[in-house]
Amino acid sequence: MTPDQYCQDKAAASGSSFYYSFMFLPKDKRRAITALYAFCREVDDVVDECSDAGVARTTLNWWRTEVAAIYAGKPQHPVAQALVPIVQQFNMSQEHLMEIIDGMEMDLDQPRYADFKSLQLYCYRVASVVGLLAAEIFGYTDRQTQKYAHDLGIAFQLTNIIRDVGEDARRNRIYLPMDELEQFGVTAADILNSNETENFQKLMAFQIERAQRYYRQALEHLPAVDRKSQRTGLIMAAIYRATLEEVVASGCHVLKERVSLTPRYKIWLALKAWLKN
Repeated sequence: MTPDQYCQDKAAASGSSFYYSFMFLPKDKRRAITALYAFCREVDDVVDECSDAGVARTTLNWWRTEVAAIYAGKPQHPVAQALVPIVQQFNMSQEHLMEIIDGMEMDLDQPRYADFKSLQLYCYRVASVVGLLAAEIFGYTDRQTQKYAHDLGIAFQLTNIIRDVGEDARRNRIYLPMDELEQFGVTAADILNSNETENFQKLMAFQIERAQRYYRQALEHLPAVDRKSQRTGLIMAAIYRATLEEVVASGCHVLKERVSLTPRYKIWLALKAWLKN
């Protein structure tokens, strides 16, 4: 199996909304974004699938050496091998790949976030940085597009957090800022015990509005000159916003159920967004 095929299989197996947005890209850009996505999945899986935090930390440190090896041209892992020509072709910085690993490592150290400012750092590392790298792959001419990519990454991660409140709680993780729980009269025990109260619904409405605000900000920052080149990101936005809308339509029962869109609906959304933009 070639490194590129490994990345393709990794991306396809995830069933992620991101995968459906790659379909319309030219071959070289599709190969690049697939390799970047496979890298994110690999380091994310280290944290999510390893029950021993010490082993997970050691493995993430190994990935840091692999990132350094990518830029030296001699990595071992197939995903890292696939990235070797891509980081040069698309000006992907070593620092950004390291920041993604730093973000994943935060899950080993920080199961709670005191306020939104501290959560923003996590969202930046695991999502905005990915958006900035993706923007390099898709191409842009106006630097304002970087602001769009940053804010869109935050919006995506906030959507994930809203959708996965119950699933994360079962891993003893609460990404909703603790000061906002207190503001709305919700306790950590309510989250961990799936206690859906009226106050919890008010808290989630607040979180949903914030995510929607980041989507609006991102789209406002995207210059018209780069809209066509950034269509893949706009497809992702359409799918993620539809997920957020489905959470709302289903009554926001995120403590006990996880909303997901069907593959057919994701393909329809992707095609619609591509033709629109």
